[in-house]
Amino acid sequence: MTDYRRVRVPGGTYFFTVNAAVRVGNTLFTDHIDALRDAFREVRHRHPFVIDAMVVLPENLHCIWRLPDDDADFSRRWRLIKARFSRLVCAGEARTRSRARRGERGLWQRRFWEHCIRDEDDWVRHVDYIHYNPVKHGWARCVAEWPYSSFHRFVRAGVYPVDWGGVPESDGLVVGEARGD
Repeated sequence: MTDYRRVRVPGGTYFFTVNAAVRVGNTLFTDHIDALRDAFREVRHRHPFVIDAMVVLPENLHCIWRLPDDDADFSRRWRLIKARFSRLVCAGEARTRSRARRGERGLWQRRFWEHCIRDEDDWVRHVDYIHYNPVKHGWARCVAEWPYSSFHRFVRAGVYPVDWGGVPESDGLVVGEARGD
């Protein structure tokens, strides 16, 4: 079995990418956004953490979390979020024999990718990446169009202008780039 080496820093700030088991043509997370929100809310209530930034795409999500000062257990939180979401979504997805043998649903990739944020510049780059991601992957023509993003909270707080990351033009092309590009 692979030995996953993860950087665990109590009180750390982490960037995560978490994927659906099936990526192509899957709209699992946006189709069940309320169940996903409920899963996050429930886990945050029992195991607190702060979501600095987040975007939910149809088949994956990216986020930045800040953990409590005495806690570095992001793996438990992801396990609980995935389990809660899986219980809230009706079964019916295809499962591999391996997943069926383990009693697992076929909704999530088993692992996730994490990166411990090193400093303020690293944090800003990852927040920008999160918010621009729907445009990068063709889900929106401009950042402000995508509803499942903390971008809107950042606009209300005055961090970003509403037209950051492009404004749709009448011919459907997007003008503008991510900050720093």
